[in-house]
Amino acid sequence: MDKLSDQLSRLADRTKNVEDTATAAKAKNREQLETKKASLEASLDAAGAKADDAKARAQSRISDVHDSVAKHFADRRAAIAEHKAERDLKRAERRADDAEQDAADAIALVFYVLDQAEYAVVDAVLARADADDLAAQ
Repeated sequence: MDKLSDQLSRLADRTKNVEDTATAAKAKNREQLETKKASLEASLDAAGAKADDAKARAQSRISDVHDSVAKHFADRRAAIAEHKAERDLKRAERRADDAEQDAADAIALVFYVLDQAEYAVVDAVLARADADDLAAQ
């Protein structure tokens, strides 16, 4: 990860580029705008490839988590089915405690995923607002 000062410096450079684009647009300097458009298209293509890679990695991680959770609960269901024949009170109570803990863990996982989804929604709304602000300039 880059140092904060490096990130801020790059941010300042990008801001200056946006200002230059806005100035060229106001001056209706077609040559500058065509050059800037070509540069932005190349940047967008590169960013799009990075986004596609990130999306693939995220989908892979989500799939892995889903598979892991599904396997865990399948194992639990198999263990419960195997133990149904048992009549021992202590074992039945232990199984009930385990099942209750599994339910609590599943609920905790849902809360975590909901938090991640809410974060993604907020991030998307902020990104859209930024894009709209840039478009309005």
